[in-house]
Amino acid sequence: MIKQVKIRIGESDLVLETGRMAKQANGAVYAYYEGSAVLATACCGKSPVTGLDYVPLQVEYNEKFYAAGKIPGGFLKREGRPKDKEILVCRLIDRPMRPLFTKAFGREIQVVPTVVSSDQINPPDMVAMVAASAAVVISDIPFNGPVGSVRIARVNGELTVNPTFEQIKNSSLEIIVSGTKDGITMVEGGADEVSEEIMLEAIHMAEKIINEICDAQIELAKIAGKGKLPVTEDETTLDKVDDISSFAYSKMEDACFVKGKFSRYDAIQSVKNETFEKFKEDIPEDQEKLFSVFFENMEYEIVRKSILEKGIRTDGRGVEDIRPISCEIDILPRTHGSALFTRGETQSLAVTTLGTVYDEQMVDNIDGDKSYNNFMLHYNFPPFSVGETGRMGTGRREIGHGHLAYRAIEAILPDKADFPYTIRIVSEILESNGSSSMASVCGGTLSLLNAGVPIKKPVAGIAMGLVSSDTKAVVLSDILGEEDHLGDMDFKVTGTADGITAFQMDIKISGVSAELMSKALEQAKKGRLHILKIMNDTIETPRESLSEYAPKIISFFIDTEKIGLVIGPGGKNIKAIAEKSGAEIKIDNDGKVAIYGKNQEGTDMAEAMVKGLIEEPEVGRIYTGTVKKILDFGAFIEILPGKEGLCHISKLSRERVNKVTDVLEMDQEISVKLLEIDRMGRLNLSYIDALEAEAKNK
Repeated sequence: MIKQVKIRIGESDLVLETGRMAKQANGAVYAYYEGSAVLATACCGKSPVTGLDYVPLQVEYNEKFYAAGKIPGGFLKREGRPKDKEILVCRLIDRPMRPLFTKAFGREIQVVPTVVSSDQINPPDMVAMVAASAAVVISDIPFNGPVGSVRIARVNGELTVNPTFEQIKNSSLEIIVSGTKDGITMVEGGADEVSEEIMLEAIHMAEKIINEICDAQIELAKIAGKGKLPVTEDETTLDKVDDISSFAYSKMEDACFVKGKFSRYDAIQSVKNETFEKFKEDIPEDQEKLFSVFFENMEYEIVRKSILEKGIRTDGRGVEDIRPISCEIDILPRTHGSALFTRGETQSLAVTTLGTVYDEQMVDNIDGDKSYNNFMLHYNFPPFSVGETGRMGTGRREIGHGHLAYRAIEAILPDKADFPYTIRIVSEILESNGSSSMASVCGGTLSLLNAGVPIKKPVAGIAMGLVSSDTKAVVLSDILGEEDHLGDMDFKVTGTADGITAFQMDIKISGVSAELMSKALEQAKKGRLHILKIMNDTIETPRESLSEYAPKIISFFIDTEKIGLVIGPGGKNIKAIAEKSGAEIKIDNDGKVAIYGKNQEGTDMAEAMVKGLIEEPEVGRIYTGTVKKILDFGAFIEILPGKEGLCHISKLSRERVNKVTDVLEMDQEISVKLLEIDRMGRLNLSYIDALEAEAKNK
C-alpha cells in the first residue's frame, strides 16, 4: 500500500512516498520535488560481523541520463564509473548520516539514491539527501536520525530556500546545510566574499526547515516504518581497569605532549606496550581490543582535559596559535607557476599550468547541456605524505578535498573575457598533519600569483576545531590531525581579507549554539588574516609577465562580415596562417578571434596575418610587401594578405630601369608606398629602398 507525506520547502512541495517501488529493500523512498525525482533504497547485511570498530556504510548516489531525456556520451552509451559530482553528493549524504549509525549493529549498510527524473531546473541532490535519510528511517536498520538537508542561496541580496540551477548560478552565497532535530551537523558551500554575519544568517534560516523535514520523515515512519533489528552489544569488559589506569595515566600525560607527530605517536605506543607487558597475564586474548580502546579513551580524556582546563594543546600551542608557516615560490624550473606552502607538519606543493580553450574540461551530466570548465583543481594525497605505504590513486577523499579548495579559489579568478586561459592547479600533498585542503588553498593561490594570473585577491584557508564539555567550549585554530579525531567539530573557512569564499563544517556533537558559531567564525577570520599576511610577504601581486613556457594568447574582435574572408574558401586562409605561424586560430560567431601560440613570435605573426586579411589599404602608407609576379612593365607586390598592387617599372628607381629583373626578383621582400587606389580599386605602388624606408618610418 502506498504511503505518502508532503512538506512545503521554498516554492514547492517535497513529496516522500513508499510502498510502490523497490519493496524488497529494507527501506525504499521515492521522493520528488517539482520535476526532479529520486528513488532511495537502504539495505543491510544478513548477519553482523563481530569486532568492527567502524560503521561499514556505503552511499552510492547515481544520476541516470534518462532522467533528463539524454543518452550518455562515449562509445558504450551507458553510465560508467561515478562522476566527480556524484562522488561529491555521496559525501554530502554520508557525512551527516554516518555518526547516527551504531558500530554495534555490525552489518554492512548500503544506501543507494538514484536520480530517475530531472527537470534541469531544480537540483536533485537535495531531494536525494532527504530521500536517503527517509529510506533508512522507515527501514528496520537502527538509526538515530532522521537527517534533514536544505540548500540556501543568496540571490540579489535575499536568502532563497532550495534555489534553482539558474538562481545558484547568479548567487553570491550557496550552502548546503544538514542536521537533526537536535541541531546542525554539516554545512558546506561557497561564496563570493560574504561576511560572517551573512553566513550565520543563512545557517539559521536552514535550521527551521531542517526541523520540518525531520518531522515529515518521522510522520512517514509512523505510517509505514518497520520495527528495528536488534543491536547486540558486546558485554565483555576489561579486567583490572583501575590498576592499569593507575600505572599508565601519568605516563600517558607525558607521552601525549611530546613534540613532533611521530615522536608523540612513538611515545604513546611505548607506554601502551610497557603497560601491556606488565598486565599481559591479566589481559586474555578476547580483551586485547578492549585494552586498545581503553588507551584511546585515555588519550581522549587527557588531551581534551588539557585544552579545556589549561588551554594547552598536544604540540604546546595555545588554542588560537597557528603553527609556523613558510611560503616559497618558483620551486620548479619549467612549470608556469609553482609554490611550496608549509604549515607545521602539513605541506603542499602547488603547481599552476596555463592552457588554451582546447584544454577546457567538458562536463556532461543531467543538469543541462554540455558545459566546459576553464578552471580545474586536482588534489593528490599519496601515502608517503603520512609516512606510510599504500595504493596510489584518486579516491572520494581526494575529490572532496580538491572540490573544497576549488570552490575557495574559483571566486577570486579573473573573468574569462579578461584572461582567456584554461587554468589547472595541482596540489601534491607532501606532508600531512591537519588540513591539507587548506594548505592546498594557500599553495594554490601562491602558485597562481607566481604564474602571473591576475587574480582579484589572494585567498587563504584555515581549519578550526572544537573541544567542549557540559560547562565549557573551546575553539581551536589550525587543528592537528589528532585534534580533528579527538575533537567535537571540524570546520574549514577560506576567504580573502574581505570575506568568505568557501566553508565546510562537520559537527560530532548534538548541536552548536549561534553564539559559539559566531565566536568560531571570528577566530577563523583572525587566523585567516594572519596567514594572508605571511603569504603576502612572499608574493602579493601577480608576476608581471607569464612564464616563457606558457602558451601565448591574443584575442580581439573583427567585423562579423569579414569572418568568411579570414577563414577563406574551405578554410584555406586560416589553415595557411596556422601552418606558417604555428599558432591555432579560433573565430566565434560574434567575431571574437582567439590566437593560441607556443611562443610570442608565432602568436604575433598570426595576429598580423589575420589583421592583414581584413585591413583596408591606406594611401600614403609604407608597406613591406612580397614580389609575387614580374612582368615587362612592372611587378605585382602583395602588401597585405590577398591584396596586391602594381609597382610600374617607372616607379622602381629615380633612374631609368631597363628590365624589372635588374631590380627585383621573385619572393623578394621590399618596402613600397601606396600612391593611389584608382577608380577600379587597383593599387599603384612606388618602390622605396631600405634606407629611405627606414628614414620615412622614423
